[in-house]
This record gives sequence, C-alpha cells and structure tokens, in this order.
Amino acid sequence: MIEDKNQSKTPLSELGEFGLIDHLTKNFKINHVSTIKGIGDDAAVLDLKNNQIVVTTDMLVEGVHFDLSYMPLKHLGYKAMIVNLSDVYAMNAEAKQVTVSIAVSNRFPLEALEELYSGIETAAKIYNVDVVGGDTTSSTTGLIISITAIGSVKTDEVAYRSGAKPNDLLVVSGDLGAAYMGLQVLEREKEVFKVNPQNQPDLENYTYIIERQLKPEARKDIVKLLKDLEVKPTSMIDISDGLSSEIMHLCKQSEVGCELYENKIPLDPQVISTCEEFNIDSTTVALNGGEDYELLFTISQQDFEKIKANPNLTVIGFIKEKSAGMHLITRAETSIPLKAQGWNSFSS
Repeated sequence: MIEDKNQSKTPLSELGEFGLIDHLTKNFKINHVSTIKGIGDDAAVLDLKNNQIVVTTDMLVEGVHFDLSYMPLKHLGYKAMIVNLSDVYAMNAEAKQVTVSIAVSNRFPLEALEELYSGIETAAKIYNVDVVGGDTTSSTTGLIISITAIGSVKTDEVAYRSGAKPNDLLVVSGDLGAAYMGLQVLEREKEVFKVNPQNQPDLENYTYIIERQLKPEARKDIVKLLKDLEVKPTSMIDISDGLSSEIMHLCKQSEVGCELYENKIPLDPQVISTCEEFNIDSTTVALNGGEDYELLFTISQQDFEKIKANPNLTVIGFIKEKSAGMHLITRAETSIPLKAQGWNSFSS
C-alpha cells in the first residue's frame, strides 16, 4: 500500500469501537420510508409492508479477494457494496438497506477507514440504499469487510435460479471478461513496480478493463429495463465467478440443459486486444474470469421481440432438456461440454 509519509495518522485506539462507528457513519442519510430505525440502536428496524424480503451477505478478505497494493481503499469500499447489491438485483429485487462490518488491524489509521467509508457512502448514494448498521472489530492480520444487503420484491416478480424451462432463451447484460483482464494488467504492473519502484505505469490502453476490476457497477438498470419492457425473467443469477459456472448453476437448479454459442458471447474490443497481448483465449476469459457482475437470465421465447434490439442485452444461447446436457457450441460449430473453472476462493 503506497502511503503519504506527510499525512497525519490517527490511531483507531483514540476513538474506541463506538466512537469509530459514530465517526465513520455520521454522514449516512436515511432515504427509504421502509427504514424505521437505522444506526444508533441495538438493531435496525425495517418495515417492508407486503413485499418479500431479499437478504444476501458477502465477505471480502485482504489477500484473498483484494490486494491493497493497487486497490485504493475508496474503490474497495465501493466494490464491496457492488458485490452485494448485484446479488439483490439478481433476484429481480430492489436493494433498500445494507449493514457494513469491518475487522481491521492496527496498521490502518482512522484516515484509511475514512477513505474506505467514503467509497461505501458513494455507492449508497448512487444506488439509493440506506446504511442501517454494522460492526467494527480488530483483526490480527489485515482488513476484512462483510456487507449484508436487504431488498424487496413483489411475490410474483422474484427471479430464482430454478425457473428456466426448455426453449427459454439465455440472455446476458453488458460484456464479459473485462474485470479479469483488468486484474491481469494490474498484477503485471505490480511485478514491474517491485523490480523498479520509480517506474510509472502507462495504463491508458487499459482504462475500461481496469475500471471494471477496481470500480465495477451492479446492473440495477437492467432490473428496471426488464420491468419497463414487461419482461419477467424465468430465472436469473449474477456473474461473479465466470459465465460457465453461473450457467451451470442455473441449469442444475432448473434441471435443464443448454447450448451456449461462442460467437454470441459479448466482448469489449479492449478485452480482445488485451487477450491477444497476454496470449490468452478471450472465450476462456469470458467463461472463467468472473467479477463481471453482469446479469445472466432466461426469458420465454415470446419475449424475444421485446429485447432483441436492446444494446444492453445479448442472447447467447438457449435452454434444452436436461438429458441434452450443457454445451458450448464453438465458432467451428463443434459441441464441447461446459466446465466450471471459475474463480474459487478455496483453491490454492
């Protein structure tokens, strides 16, 4: 982590746990009428009326999920929020509240945590969610962030992973593989920096893919778009671990097979050119890279006319009977069984 040697640093011990929470959360505003009580009591109080409640939690651990040598703390706070909000949107729901908990070692001064919470606050404003609680504690090693997101959805609008039917179309938002290639560039520049700390990296050719890694966005807009188009997904999941493993999750939960078309997978030109530079196959990156936080969903064929001209959405395959299996149809029109080789925090 690159530090400014002249910047004053306030040890966390000066504030104590409750003083720290008060200090870090003093700027959070409450925007939703469903938030009856936010931070400041033993628990938050929410009233979501007649809607179903969606709850999801993610934990980010330093050295496993992020590297502070190139991940600015403000970006990390923002990304930690996005990871969770994306899961709420993947249920076709609207995110309303979050709780934020951190474990932090004494190598982090107060000013570092202010940066982290500045990113959390920015995401809360942009995605219109209330921060209603959390916890801070000490860590012996590094930084751990755990966020729980709460959302709501009408009973008849919730999208599970288990609703896909044979003949449904497989659709994805945005483009894939950019976050993984952004990570490859950052890792390469980190190694160069170790050898020559005076070297300033030239990242101009990689702005899009680096932003997709350091500052991803959750696809709240796609949930609204589908509602506006009067399209209800039959199943949905967000792409956090790579396209192939997410498709396999959908198929297994729905007890169906599928055909995914290699030539339909949406790739940004910067992903293609960076893959060529690194001598990596772009399809492999899209299938296994992860951290794209796009939405993967299925729709009935009758809804195809409603989405076919939309630049945000791409039909990449279709659902078959379970007995047909799960296959990638290559550009050469050969059929290859799909494998889940996505990111796994438990692998070495």
